[in-house]
Amino acid sequence: MLSAEVFAAFTVGLLGAGHCLGMCGGVAAAVSLSTPQHQKKWPFLLFYNGGRLLSYTLIGGIAGGIVSGLTDIAQVSQGLLWLRLFAAIMMILLALYIGRFWNGLAHIERIGHVLWKRISPLSTSLLPLKHPIAALPFGMLWGWLPCGLVYSALTWSAVAGDAINGMLIMLAFGLGTMPAMLLIGSAAESMKHFLSNLIFRRLSSAIILLYGLVTAYSVYNQF
Repeated sequence: MLSAEVFAAFTVGLLGAGHCLGMCGGVAAAVSLSTPQHQKKWPFLLFYNGGRLLSYTLIGGIAGGIVSGLTDIAQVSQGLLWLRLFAAIMMILLALYIGRFWNGLAHIERIGHVLWKRISPLSTSLLPLKHPIAALPFGMLWGWLPCGLVYSALTWSAVAGDAINGMLIMLAFGLGTMPAMLLIGSAAESMKHFLSNLIFRRLSSAIILLYGLVTAYSVYNQF
């Protein structure tokens, strides 16, 4: 079951590429533009994205550990089913968000802005990036950027069963976002245009919607 969820998380990250370009593309482009002229951009982008993945993995571990711990203390297995149903609903909302049918997840992103206002000023002290290693903590800070795509994947981590499984799910999700993020600052303009295309976004949203509906149905049958 976990392997299926890890693969699904990777797929969601991959299919959400167009959204990634919109949310984090400007930051990744800034990393590319702020690198010293005599140095290659790829190491900076790799360390920046590595930092993002570290934050995602940490957040996933925290979510999975807290929820599994509370479930064990309360000894309520039924509550975990409700949380899985909530995760399925988040996938459905994410599909509507990516396909630009309904922007309800934007309201959830605004909640995260409360924490982000405290974190974002720290990133300015790291600029300009003089060495690729400096992009690692920069990426870790930007990994906390309020994002409906991240929050939806995080609900899977919360019901993963423990901290390790929660970390694996968010790591897989982060790896899925990597191809799109590494395109930033490269010459692959046609690919970036394709990923941002509305048709691609809606095909991606249809796949995510189907997965959310199947998950919700399977959870419903367990009640």
